[in-house]
Amino acid sequence: MSVFKFKEFSIIQEKSAMKVGTDAVLLGCWGSCEKASNILDIGCGTGLITLMLAQRNLSSNVTGIEIDKIASQEAQLNISNSDWEERIEIKHTSLQQFTPKLKFDLIVSNPPFFPQNKSQQSRDIARHTNTLSFEDLIDNAAKMLEEKGIFSVIIPKNSEEYFCKIAAIHKLYCNRVCNVKGNEASQVKRVIMEFSFIKTVVLTEYLTIERSRHNYMDKYIQLCKDFYLKM
Repeated sequence: MSVFKFKEFSIIQEKSAMKVGTDAVLLGCWGSCEKASNILDIGCGTGLITLMLAQRNLSSNVTGIEIDKIASQEAQLNISNSDWEERIEIKHTSLQQFTPKLKFDLIVSNPPFFPQNKSQQSRDIARHTNTLSFEDLIDNAAKMLEEKGIFSVIIPKNSEEYFCKIAAIHKLYCNRVCNVKGNEASQVKRVIMEFSFIKTVVLTEYLTIERSRHNYMDKYIQLCKDFYLKM
């Protein structure tokens, strides 16, 4: 069985198309969740970010939604094996069909971001925008977000300008951004961003993951030390 063990929970990822990855861990570690009582994880996969947020905020209730049936089943299994099962709910649904009773203080998503393709493979569907475009993601997030809530995503750097333009149409403005690169010699390939309905000066930071292979930077270790076993 394929299992990824973290300090306080484990992720069974035997059948799911998308395995534990750095993008999801970064979003789960970096996003502001301390004041959120009602959290939504859009496209929760095996429940990794859902569990990370439940661990970071012990007074929160977290909902994870996942369109892929197999992934949602493994997410439910992972939540059932955790210490926070009573505070977490997993729903097998698309974002477009999800109708929550309450709005959310925090909405997070590690969304599909490659252009649409015709593949029916589960991994391709999870990674491409066939079932969830940026437009749909932002439109629905804006409708479900509390007035003072936060919407947080991790996307490719080259999609940042386009994503922010769509967000602004829905009166969501980037307040905080982290530019991520793999090592000191590489270019920024990912950005983690927080949006709200309040327009402020953008707080910008930079994060480099490694000095060399598996030789991690101090800032990255500090960010992830509550989760990875060897940090």
